[in-house]
Amino acid sequence: MRFVALILASLLLVGTAVAEPGRSPTYAAVQARLQRGWNSWDTNTVTGQVLLPYGLQVRLGVKRDSALNTNAFLPTALIGRKSAGQETVFPGPHSYDGSYTELRLNWRGIALRLETAHVGDDLIMLVSPLPAPAQAPSARVAGAAVANTTFPYDAEAPSQPAIAILSAAMIWNRPGSVANEGRNIVARLPGNVITFYPAGSVIDDAQVPVTGPYFAFRLDHPAGISTGTARTVPEITALVASARAAFIARTAAAGTAAEVRGAIETVLGWDTIYDPAVRRVVSPVSRIWNQSWGGSVLFDWDTFFAATMASLNNRDLAYANALEVLNEATPAGFVPNFARSGGWKSWDRSEPPVGAVTILGLYTRFHDRWLLEDSYDRLLKWNLWWPANRSVGDYLVWGSDPSHGPVNPDDKSAGTLQGAMYESGLDNSPMYDDAGFDGRRMQLADVGLMSLYIADCDALAVIAKTLGRTRDAAQLRARAGRYRRGLATLWDPATHIFRNKDLRTGQLSEHLSPTNFYPLLANVPSSHMADQMIREHLLNPAEFWGDRIIPSIARNDPGFKDQDYWRGRIWGPMNYLLWRGLGNYRTAQALSARQQLSERSLALFMAEWRSKGHVHENYSAVSADSDTIATTDWFYHWGALLGFIGPNVANAESRPVANKRSRRERRF
Repeated sequence: MRFVALILASLLLVGTAVAEPGRSPTYAAVQARLQRGWNSWDTNTVTGQVLLPYGLQVRLGVKRDSALNTNAFLPTALIGRKSAGQETVFPGPHSYDGSYTELRLNWRGIALRLETAHVGDDLIMLVSPLPAPAQAPSARVAGAAVANTTFPYDAEAPSQPAIAILSAAMIWNRPGSVANEGRNIVARLPGNVITFYPAGSVIDDAQVPVTGPYFAFRLDHPAGISTGTARTVPEITALVASARAAFIARTAAAGTAAEVRGAIETVLGWDTIYDPAVRRVVSPVSRIWNQSWGGSVLFDWDTFFAATMASLNNRDLAYANALEVLNEATPAGFVPNFARSGGWKSWDRSEPPVGAVTILGLYTRFHDRWLLEDSYDRLLKWNLWWPANRSVGDYLVWGSDPSHGPVNPDDKSAGTLQGAMYESGLDNSPMYDDAGFDGRRMQLADVGLMSLYIADCDALAVIAKTLGRTRDAAQLRARAGRYRRGLATLWDPATHIFRNKDLRTGQLSEHLSPTNFYPLLANVPSSHMADQMIREHLLNPAEFWGDRIIPSIARNDPGFKDQDYWRGRIWGPMNYLLWRGLGNYRTAQALSARQQLSERSLALFMAEWRSKGHVHENYSAVSADSDTIATTDWFYHWGALLGFIGPNVANAESRPVANKRSRRERRF
């Protein structure tokens, strides 16, 4: 009966999926599989569970209770909030399907654990009080000084136990009703009825800023709820423990990579949401970013990398991430830098072209031909856009062209050098500090862009051949050859590395970043040249090497000392692309460098993951503490690329696809 109800609800609520632009029937079925069951689908909080396709939510709020004047209510919680007085969330395991989730929350002297699990179609939630975190003496003194009274201050542990508020409501303006019926809460949905049963001693507390029905539990003991049937706290505790054990057992199958694979699944599990405006399951970079971008935002290469990470053990989510960001392509044919809620996007600029490499990687892993058929035309249009709009002779440059489409009234970077820097994805890199700009294009031949574009052509040529598009494949190989020849002229024989070129003066740039190694990704330099680059630059401690690698600008660059964003910090996508590039070479130098890069990247990722539950947007290149600047999100999924490239984590990815090109095309 529940299956019939779910099918009915799917037809009523998400039956338009097939009609969505870019969704073939096969891909619509992928989204339909993702859009079902209980999970943390609501981007606005990690303490809520939503039942898809209905839009029924049960959410934990926390009431700080006191006997004086420090009562407060926490209606939602997010991972990575930084302001004083806000909650701290330590993310625990989160399975992709929501069958087990766990987090620890600290807020204003209150500490608790929230666990959720599935029992068939039922949801169970368990809230357990934890010992209050110790308050540092300096914080107590500071609080008293600010208050200058005998009243307690906000961060001080209250005398009264916290109160857990588990409320239920329909969200996203979905049809249905939720009401108290006796001692239970009953949701009446299209074709279904869900009953929430309390577990624990419900208290009568009318002073709660919640509009819908709720259960209130005083957290001097664990409490919870269940659907489907009434369950006691000991029963829920045992079921939650079983679900946690199942998560651990499943990830343990990865052997030595079990911990990091579990971490990657957890990162993507918490960052994956349901976007009700577009009716899709997708993995934006973080929930914190979603808040300031209207509810949801997809960035080009970030989302493709999320697809690659999800491919470790969730085919459907990998496909959803890759295809949904492709679905955001503009009428001009390029995948935009960003696409956010409300239909706004960067109509003036794209971002690094990693789509074809990503799609080919997914096909190599899963062998689903329909994925190539679904994505090919859009990938080809994007590939053609680059030479038509960003070519200067046989070079490619970054740009920002406001004539491409609608004007975004709040984006002042369109048609500026900063807009072109945003297109590079390296928003404030010292490489572009003194670059020229002609109103549309940066006047700098860019080694990184050209290398990524060549790799895009090569991957797309393989896809074209697989689909029988032989003419396209030949043209793609010809375009790769054109820019391969242009890239050859950027080799500096004096310093043995490829360098960006100022197109105003003809001078090679003095700035070096990991993008100067991207020709390895395009399989361009000879083995001898690759070894020179690796030995003289990558492994040079004055430039890139060290315990914390790889900095986003060389250590001896004046911009490195800034340690702000792309000015010297370490970024997962740079390490990942370099790791892939090194995998194209079988010399002892390349193999050793790749192994060390793999090990040190994993160590960097796991240190912050184990100690804080942080997955940084970017990491410090000089300090063991990456929290020291404001410009790093603490739970940004591409930071997990540092773990993805760890030893034995992504074995299939470590075998690069062989490109069948002539000797002349392969090496210049």
